[in-house]
Amino acid sequence: MKSLSKAVSTAVLLFALSFTTSAVATEHGSSKTTKFAEVGPRPFYLVDDMDKGPLKTELEECSVGPFMPTDFSIGHRGACMQFPEHTKESYVAAARMGAGIVECDVTFTKDKELVCRHSQCDLHTTTNILAIPKLAAKCSQPFSPAEFDPNTGEMTKKASAKCCTSDITLQEFKQLKGKMDAANSQATTVEEYIDATASWRTDLYSAKGTLMTHRESIELFKKLGVKMTPELKSPSVDMPYQGNYSQTDYAQQMIDEYKAAGIAPDQVFPQSFNLDDVIYWLENEPTFGKQGVYLDGRYSDDNFNHTKPETWSPSMEELFQQNVRIIAPPMWMLLATDNSGKLVASEYAKRAKAAGLEIITWTLERSGLLQTGGGWYYQSVKNVINNDGDMMETLDVLAQDVGVLGVFSDWPATVTYYANCKKLP
Repeated sequence: MKSLSKAVSTAVLLFALSFTTSAVATEHGSSKTTKFAEVGPRPFYLVDDMDKGPLKTELEECSVGPFMPTDFSIGHRGACMQFPEHTKESYVAAARMGAGIVECDVTFTKDKELVCRHSQCDLHTTTNILAIPKLAAKCSQPFSPAEFDPNTGEMTKKASAKCCTSDITLQEFKQLKGKMDAANSQATTVEEYIDATASWRTDLYSAKGTLMTHRESIELFKKLGVKMTPELKSPSVDMPYQGNYSQTDYAQQMIDEYKAAGIAPDQVFPQSFNLDDVIYWLENEPTFGKQGVYLDGRYSDDNFNHTKPETWSPSMEELFQQNVRIIAPPMWMLLATDNSGKLVASEYAKRAKAAGLEIITWTLERSGLLQTGGGWYYQSVKNVINNDGDMMETLDVLAQDVGVLGVFSDWPATVTYYANCKKLP
């Protein structure tokens, strides 16, 4: 009984350590103080929900931790499943959950200052700009209420607005507060329009929503001891902006801010859906460009089919010949099922690896409940996705069969838990 009691006590201690805030990187800490990650209850819930099998048993057996930060776990816009995206609070939460790499999506303001936003024109859904009349008046398209047929009650026009970072200066941008990304298309008032958080998300952590410039994100990530993966977002304005700010100026400015902050190139993974941006970094900033990530968005091209290599232009081999070394498609392009209904690596994944490309993928924990197939991110395998535990099965195939370098997640703790159980770096 004494030995059993000692074992239980040890397990309890290790479990407690995995939630110890004093041992976790905070906004005032550094990489030297990062010892443990806080994974919280969600990974345990997901493991409990898995179908019985060897993987579930393996993940259950490592439940006592301790859990360490890992580069395999990438904070997608921070920890935006429950924190307003691209806010200080979201970034800190991601680091606390063990994300070894955190993302700032980069766009620019009216006065060409770089800020962290997922899109140049998403302020109307991700901030409180519409609730500040002086700033709302500067939006590209002011709020327009939904309209309804007076006889049938059917909606005849959706509520809309369009507010861009390029509509306002940096000083005005800093007056905003981040909120959960959502809008109510049936709204007849601004208040209704901005109060639309999805039922499987929450507003519990949205009281502050501190927006950040790109420079501020660099300093914060440095203090948190995490690596950085900035994505250069496609401008929503015509380029060159204001007649003299070109796409290459924009791409260079982003890298320059890392150089000015003294960040080593191996700590940065610059990303873009625009292959020309990645090529520009390779040719003009090779120490940063060699870790450049080509985000593969060709799924939106009607002529592209991820199951048919003959439709891929450029091919995997051609990308490698252009010195691209990391490709990043959405998860569903890397997944397929075999004749038995088992999740396996897709032809796209196999061809990428065969060409010498490394792979990063996106985005776990962005689909809500998975009982009905998981939606967009699981579209290629939706017939075999039927419970939340399948998220761990998916993660295992991505890690073991596909061999991805890392996984973007809206809740990094899930990936951190898995990576630690599998002893991934």
